[in-house]
Amino acid sequence: MTSKLRLADRTNDIFPILGFVAAMASMAMPLNAWVVAFILAGAVIAAVHHAEVIAHRVGEPFGTLILALAVTVIEVGLILTLMQAEPEKAQSLARDTVFAAVMVILNLLMGLCLLSGAIRHHEQRFQRTGIGAALATLTVLTVVTLVLPNFTSSVPGPFYSATQLGFVAAVSLILYGTFALVQTVRHRDYFLPDGDADGDGVPDAHAAPPSVQRTAISGALLLASLVAVVLLAKNLSPIMGALLADWGAPPAVLGVLIAALILAPEGLAAVRAAKADRLQTSLNLALGSALATIGLTIPAVAILSIMTDLPISLGLDAKSTVLLFLSLIVSVQTLANGRTTVLQGVIHLMLFAIYLFTTFVP
Repeated sequence: MTSKLRLADRTNDIFPILGFVAAMASMAMPLNAWVVAFILAGAVIAAVHHAEVIAHRVGEPFGTLILALAVTVIEVGLILTLMQAEPEKAQSLARDTVFAAVMVILNLLMGLCLLSGAIRHHEQRFQRTGIGAALATLTVLTVVTLVLPNFTSSVPGPFYSATQLGFVAAVSLILYGTFALVQTVRHRDYFLPDGDADGDGVPDAHAAPPSVQRTAISGALLLASLVAVVLLAKNLSPIMGALLADWGAPPAVLGVLIAALILAPEGLAAVRAAKADRLQTSLNLALGSALATIGLTIPAVAILSIMTDLPISLGLDAKSTVLLFLSLIVSVQTLANGRTTVLQGVIHLMLFAIYLFTTFVP
């Protein structure tokens, strides 16, 4: 077991360097698409791993905030890179990716966490106060950014005008910033295990944090990974687009692939936490990622849109709007009483199956 962990650590140390070198090489010469895809996936996983190391050093709930921010930086970098590389597909890419990330988090990730935790521990508990605040913030952000554009009249279609886009970007930042303040400073205890603010009795709660030297190395490798992800994505984007076109896949599938790639490592961390009976940490990770996805991605994309005069389509179609509202309503209901069983997990997983099926078979 120890040898496996050491091998994983070495792999996570190698991929950021390998990715950075490959990214620099891709600027001078073409690279094999499959090699680039492999290195890109490894760089994403390594980035989240090193964010986890830093998060462990600073402790909860700052740790989950750092993880969410790291994942969002990767997501924003990928979206902005792909938007600039393929302007003809840029209008809907941000919307598709953000919506896919929200559906993956609320249904697939949350469903896996609730189901895996309940299978092992039968019933799990968490603090309703913090989770309720996160869901309320998420509801406002998703509706304002992904639904309201369909009902404004300044410009036709599912678009915001430049003024509206700037205002919504500011609102998103304020909401996310306030939530982060509440989570980490003003009401930090709302996001810690109920009746166990110090982590007593929680498996692995008192595992030794990494040293200052290890944390500094992880910080440097995290930066290298982020640079590699952005540059390699730009190199790979035309090939991905052509491949999806050959398969006859709908354009929204690209957003699903980006969201799944970015959230996979953090999703594994959340599932591991739920299996270790740390559902509060698991939900903090899941909902924190969803909030950061919208609260930071939309403003970044909005700034690019305004600066480059590139219109972006944010409003969802009717089918996606129904699925979004259904996911939000079910999430509020399944997390309303502070206890979860296998039923809640299965419900969320079936919702994700419906979303995925209707994406490929609209």
